Order: sequence, then structure tokens, then C-alpha cells
Amino acid sequence: MKYMLIMRATDEAFAKMGDFDFNEMIATVGKFNDELIRAGVLVAAEGLADAEEGVVVDYSSEPPVVTDGPYGETKELFNGFYILNVASKEEAIEWAKRSPISGPGFKTEIRRVTTIDEFPQDNEWIQKERAWREATGQL
Repeated sequence: MKYMLIMRATDEAFAKMGDFDFNEMIATVGKFNDELIRAGVLVAAEGLADAEEGVVVDYSSEPPVVTDGPYGETKELFNGFYILNVASKEEAIEWAKRSPISGPGFKTEIRRVTTIDEFPQDNEWIQKERAWREATGQL
């Protein structure tokens, strides 16, 4: 099963990351990533650029409204993610507990990634996606 570990931080915690030596932080995260790779569970991992570079598309009106980041009164920022292929939610939790990006103001949300097999297989759009995934080696 695949699980997404969504890395979150309060604005204050994220700001404190600037106090750490960048090379030391990269080495610490790199060691954790290496553990995930050696265990054979890492599918993907990415950090995200600063929220000031992002935008939000709000569909509450027609046409949708686009707002530049940062996003006003954020309480938490989504800063990056891991996708792990593990046997259970419990295993995903154990990996998340080992994350070096931790401390007050940091959180990891864990969500299972659904598979194409969970959707109606007689649907033409699911069939097209399945064919694309097979053709690109994703199935």
C-alpha cells in the first residue's frame, strides 16, 4: 500500500528552520532518505518552494479567484511530502515518527494513496487511465 506523508509546519516553526545550518539539515534529511531507500519503501519525496512563490485557486466563485502566496492567515504550511510503499498504515506511522523534521510546530499527516483498482473498472475514463498507466510502466 502507498501512503503519503504530508509534512506540515506552523509559520513560526518554518521560520525557525532558517536558524539551522543548511548543509547539516540536508545531511540529516539525506540520512533519513537513505534509510527509506535501503528499506525499499521510498517511492517519491519532494520539498516545496516557499509559499510566497505559490498561488491558491479558489473555486468558490465563477470564474475561480487566484490569490498569490503567502496565503493570508495560514496556521500551517504544507512544505513537502514523501510517498512510501509499505505493508500497513502502522508501518507508515513508524517511518513518520523517525522523521528528522520534528519538534514543536511540525506535523506529518499520513494519508493512504488510493489505487486505480478501487474505481469502477467498467468506466471508460478509468479504462483510458489504466491503459496510459500500463503504457508508461506505472502498472
